[in-house]
Amino acid sequence: MRVTLFHTLLLVLACIVAPAVAAPPAGFDARVEAAMRTRDVPGMAIAIVKDGEIVHAKGYGVRALGGSDPVDADTLFPTGSTGKAVTAAALAILVDDGKLHWDDRVIDHLPEFRMHDPWVTREMTVRDLLVHRSGLGLGAGDLLFIPRSSRSRADIVRALRHIEPATSFRSGYAYDNILYIVAGEVVAAVSGESWEAFVRDHIFRPLGMATAVSDEADRFATRNRAQPHARLDPRLRGLGEQQLLREREGLGQVGAAAGGLSWSANDFARWLQVQLALGARPDGNGRLWNEATAREMWTPQIHVPIRPYPEPIGAITPQFSGYALGWNVQDYRGVKVVQHGGAVFGVLAFVVLVPEHDLGIALQINAEDVDVLRGLGQELLDHYLGFEPRDWVAAFGQWNQARLEGGLAALASTGTQARKASKPSLPLAGYAGRYVDAWYGPITVAADAGRLRIDFLQTPNMAGTLEHWQYDTFRTRWDDTAIEPAYVSFALDAEGKVSRITMKAVSPLADFSYDYHDLSFVPQAEE
Repeated sequence: MRVTLFHTLLLVLACIVAPAVAAPPAGFDARVEAAMRTRDVPGMAIAIVKDGEIVHAKGYGVRALGGSDPVDADTLFPTGSTGKAVTAAALAILVDDGKLHWDDRVIDHLPEFRMHDPWVTREMTVRDLLVHRSGLGLGAGDLLFIPRSSRSRADIVRALRHIEPATSFRSGYAYDNILYIVAGEVVAAVSGESWEAFVRDHIFRPLGMATAVSDEADRFATRNRAQPHARLDPRLRGLGEQQLLREREGLGQVGAAAGGLSWSANDFARWLQVQLALGARPDGNGRLWNEATAREMWTPQIHVPIRPYPEPIGAITPQFSGYALGWNVQDYRGVKVVQHGGAVFGVLAFVVLVPEHDLGIALQINAEDVDVLRGLGQELLDHYLGFEPRDWVAAFGQWNQARLEGGLAALASTGTQARKASKPSLPLAGYAGRYVDAWYGPITVAADAGRLRIDFLQTPNMAGTLEHWQYDTFRTRWDDTAIEPAYVSFALDAEGKVSRITMKAVSPLADFSYDYHDLSFVPQAEE
């Protein structure tokens, strides 16, 4: 009788103590809501897994600014580039099945694959597709599918051969999206299923991720989904008070393997569970991938240069940093973390795994306020790792404000120093024509009712007016004000005709995916 009572007391104590150890900080819900109010963030979703258990999966705020539909634990958010790890996991399943090897040559599975350099084409492996060491520049080729595209994935694979490298093959790190699209095509070629179907049937369903979608059509068919929001300002995108409230296509379906998934806090928690369990299913019914393959996906393949963060967020500067297969691997105050951020226009996500503490944290936000997202993430990390609590939201806010003010100052300085009183060399009709870039494809420039108009023909709704800036350089005023403004410069030949068009982003803080500087348009030959 005493033994029974003793064991009963132990069980009661375990039930009381264990949740306290795994629980978020006291008053965490109020803290999230207060942080959201500092930036008028519409909605958030947060998932936490500790010691194999889902200890927190909850939504906050509303799905759309001005609306009343609440964000809950089943509200869909686009996950952005945190989904790169899903494409890596899809390949890992094929590796475990013996259908693929990490160091297979890409051309052995996609014979039509070509890089600019024939030697790189022959040598590039499946592993190379995932680790940002191809020699392409930062964000190279992103305008093929960002902000949206009418192209097929096969079109994008074909365009790769025209993108010139920025560095030699495997010599350094430069983040890209386009090769993850190729990786998704490898999944399709090897499995005989589309990337969307493979991810759905071999990852989402076995994990019980009931709301997760790999197809944009399924996201738009889901009523319980978060709507994106951004701050717009005529001087600098990302600063200002006007809110953008409408559906955005983000990476679009063509770029899904690089970051086109959507799921909820509940589903993010299940994804954290299988990651921390090194591929074992949370329900105990087998594995999605084996432990050795799981560790391979977390093994850094290339060094990521470390740029110290300024105060007041200097403490997040890592001592080591590398990129693995769909994951950043670095340390936070000496503790190894496996993490990744995600950004689709108007939505952000951040996920961090701490393997030695069996901890996973994921945050999603239907706005672009990185200070709230990362600040709350750091506060959770400090709580679970036993560090002194601090107001990380305020710290990130100070850093972000300084960054934005610096960008505005640089923009103002450029404008006052560079702009010269001048006139275009040609009448507006002289700039009109159809032009083509080797990797992007065609655009048109047309004189219409006293205005010059530009249209990116394979990017739906990417059209706008060209306003004269100086000499033969014009500034875009896109019809879609969420698209990053650009300078458009016309070069003339000896006969006074346009021989080349180049572009560059107006803002010094422009997202790297607006790789205007890689474009070089020439007049399209008449057929």
